[in-house]
Amino acid sequence: MSEPLLVQRPADGVILLTLALPERRNAMSVALTQAWSTALDEIITDPHVRAVIVTGQGSAFCAGGDLDWVDPRTGGAAGTEQLRAKMLTFYRTWLKIRAVEVPTIAAVNGATVGAGLCLALACDLRFASVDATFCAPFTRLGMHPGMAATRLLPEVVGAVRARELIFTGRMVDAREAAAIGLVNAVVPAADLVATAVDTAVRIAEAAPVATRLAKVALSGADDLDRILQWEALAQATTMANGEAAEGIQAQLDRRPPSFAPASAVGPTTSGRAI
Repeated sequence: MSEPLLVQRPADGVILLTLALPERRNAMSVALTQAWSTALDEIITDPHVRAVIVTGQGSAFCAGGDLDWVDPRTGGAAGTEQLRAKMLTFYRTWLKIRAVEVPTIAAVNGATVGAGLCLALACDLRFASVDATFCAPFTRLGMHPGMAATRLLPEVVGAVRARELIFTGRMVDAREAAAIGLVNAVVPAADLVATAVDTAVRIAEAAPVATRLAKVALSGADDLDRILQWEALAQATTMANGEAAEGIQAQLDRRPPSFAPASAVGPTTSGRAI
């Protein structure tokens, strides 16, 4: 069986991470998640790393969480608290990219969906191929957004536009992504990784301590874990109350979902205290 994550060093100080499950559109499977965690732990403690690039194999950058283990139709019986703990672990594992002290770059080669979008957003810079697409379809699947989507998307495109993209779940193509500041630039597919590597090399040539300190300053005060705890609770709630089961089944059936009114599935939480 081939490795789900490829780790390469295309230049001095530059790490290229390639999600390598093209047959599953690089969905975040258990194996890929474990490989990602191991690789990020090594990168975080490696003083020679000066920049990190993330990309995907095949037609997708990342299709988000793998339904084999996030599907509420099989996991909902575990209860909200167990789902919450599961989602928190998942979020924190993939968002280790935020703990990398050097600049990170997403080379977005294709479809970027849900948690996959959050992975791209968690990187400092984003370059997209001309056929890249971006989508946060959480509410259309009956789920609350997860993996810091409610923090990362407004941080990149602004609050008003983030609300629209999350509420509607519509797809954004590469051209619009560049126009709204979701990506730094759009390049031909054949030039995508080379463009990211060239940028990473320029970063690696700069003073390392100054670069790391600049990243800290640009990141700002980050209460990301509080956001993750809320999203884990809210997403687990929507996964356990039947909405996500309907949303996912409708997608599998290729039909519009039929959601019950909010009052029929229970009260919503008015506060955000954890």
